[in-house]
Amino acid sequence: MAAGAVIYMTGVRKLSEMGGLYKTMPITFLLYMIGGFSISAFPFFSGFVSKSMVVAAAAHDHRAIITLLLTMASSGTFLSTTLKLPYHMFLGHDSHIKAKEPPINMLIGMLIAAVMCVVIGVFPRLLYNILPYPVEFEPYTADHITGALGLLLFTALAFYLLLNKLHPAPHITLDTDWFYRKGTLIFMWFARKPVVAWEGFITEIANTAVMPFIYAVARLGFWIDRNIVDKAVNGIAGITMSLSAGVRRVQTGQVQHYAAGMVLGIMVIIFIFSMIVRG
Repeated sequence: MAAGAVIYMTGVRKLSEMGGLYKTMPITFLLYMIGGFSISAFPFFSGFVSKSMVVAAAAHDHRAIITLLLTMASSGTFLSTTLKLPYHMFLGHDSHIKAKEPPINMLIGMLIAAVMCVVIGVFPRLLYNILPYPVEFEPYTADHITGALGLLLFTALAFYLLLNKLHPAPHITLDTDWFYRKGTLIFMWFARKPVVAWEGFITEIANTAVMPFIYAVARLGFWIDRNIVDKAVNGIAGITMSLSAGVRRVQTGQVQHYAAGMVLGIMVIIFIFSMIVRG
């Protein structure tokens, strides 16, 4: 947060263009150092408790390589985050950048984080009580304190001796964003070249071969619908209407006509039945 506050207030992102900001941003400098000591596992700061728990767990599980890597990472963090960055950002040569402390809300956020780093470092039991499993780890032993201080102070001595070699240079550092930046370029090339070419090829085939066939089938279906289906439906409808008209004429509403029809129907039924019986 402190590094972000510096960038926000100065508008400068390159470490080689900074320096001397402790004069105009002393509170930010102090809060940054608290965060740096915490993340570097310096005694009486939160990292000394939390990071030491992880390293001790790896050592207890006899994972020597992991323990060594974590210890080296802690030393590297102290070198880069707690020594190199604040030295060239806040100390070192004066860049004469006109800056001031960030807004009060940013200071409050950094202050809350800094207080938590100190409180957890001094009272580690507060951290243990919120963990999901019981913890019985004592970070403040003579062996642990002397070992951690020895490692960190030796790193500080190496930084002092190699200070001229660690001076920031105005260049771009390769970071993990290289992968997704290059990956994006490859994806865009793939989308613009092979995908677009394949799409054009498929479109050309569709326009020259598929679509004419579909149009021909559609025209044939339209002709069949208009000349065969419609005529058949209209013919059936005409026959049905003619039969309906004949039936309406038969229904005169006179009883003698209905009686004659019933007699005729009975005679037809008797005739058909007699034929069936003879057969």
